[in-house]
Amino acid sequence: MKNSFGQSVIATLFGESHGPAVGIVLDGLAPGIDVSEDEIAWYLSRRRPSSQLDTPRREPDDFQILSGVFNGKTTGTPLCISIPNVNVRSSDYEYGLARPSHADYSAFCKFHGYEDYRGSGHFSGRITAALVAAGGILIPVLEKLGVTIGTHILQCGEARDRSFDDVAADVAMLHESSFPTLGSEAREAICAEIAKAREDSDSVGGITQSAICGLSAGVGEPWFDSLESMLSHAIFSIGAVKGIEFGSGFELAAMRGSEANDALRVEDGRIITETNRNGGINGGISNGMPIVFQCAVKPTASIAKPQSTVDFTRMENATIEIQGRHDPAIVRRICPVIDSVAALVICDALAMRFGTDYLAKGGSR
Repeated sequence: MKNSFGQSVIATLFGESHGPAVGIVLDGLAPGIDVSEDEIAWYLSRRRPSSQLDTPRREPDDFQILSGVFNGKTTGTPLCISIPNVNVRSSDYEYGLARPSHADYSAFCKFHGYEDYRGSGHFSGRITAALVAAGGILIPVLEKLGVTIGTHILQCGEARDRSFDDVAADVAMLHESSFPTLGSEAREAICAEIAKAREDSDSVGGITQSAICGLSAGVGEPWFDSLESMLSHAIFSIGAVKGIEFGSGFELAAMRGSEANDALRVEDGRIITETNRNGGINGGISNGMPIVFQCAVKPTASIAKPQSTVDFTRMENATIEIQGRHDPAIVRRICPVIDSVAALVICDALAMRFGTDYLAKGGSR
């Protein structure tokens, strides 16, 4: 079972949804990086359920840093964050009755019945809390290097937000916003879509749009470790993500090269592109423009409507009406998760390019 990601800065996830705790180990961080527990708590609050449009399961996320930090600085040894689970209700889950579009059956096939099935176990979205806790360390590291990351809901059901315009300004605005949209009208429309799905005992999916601003040109590798490859690899690890595109993505298929190409020019002593249809990456390597990508987020798999399924322990057809506490839409709470995963990829790429100490020295080489 592979639970680690990264080559220089390595993250390892642990825990189950209804186990004692979930958490993450960050290995390869240079000594001397600032760690603020207030920052970690703030990032966790952005992921936490906060309204009737979210799951009724409320976890306080009272995390503990078990190792790797002393006097507010990283020590250079593995940094372990543990987040206790205190609000579990395991009686909602019946083993063998496969929930459609969940990992129940595939996990059984891989782990031969030894898997912890309660609340989806290790496959649960609860595990993403650990990723966001890591983001509370890694995102501030990048900000000190002039790199900012932001994600907003581009679409939920039929409701849409506008795309990034002044990308850096929009990302800064998202950092201050309590709801991840660029416009207030979009927020109201998206909340209405989620509320309607909830009233129908159903769920709804969406599309997120993310931007990484301020990353210098020349970061990433060609071919198998391209920046697109590594971002896609990490972001597809988030269970609800079913698609990703960079820049104009699939729209490029309908364009001619004269329209799709990003013309270059010199402005204020630096090379920029006049458009950003390739999403800030050429040849797998950053070109200095904002890295922009969209993710397709599927509707929450747990819905209260009757569905056809199987009992794989008895090899019988069955019907299921899922109980428990679930989000009618994942798309809001996934935004800080995407930010955190992107930060992990960029920190790893920068450490590979410039050395591990680069992250601790504010970018000085």
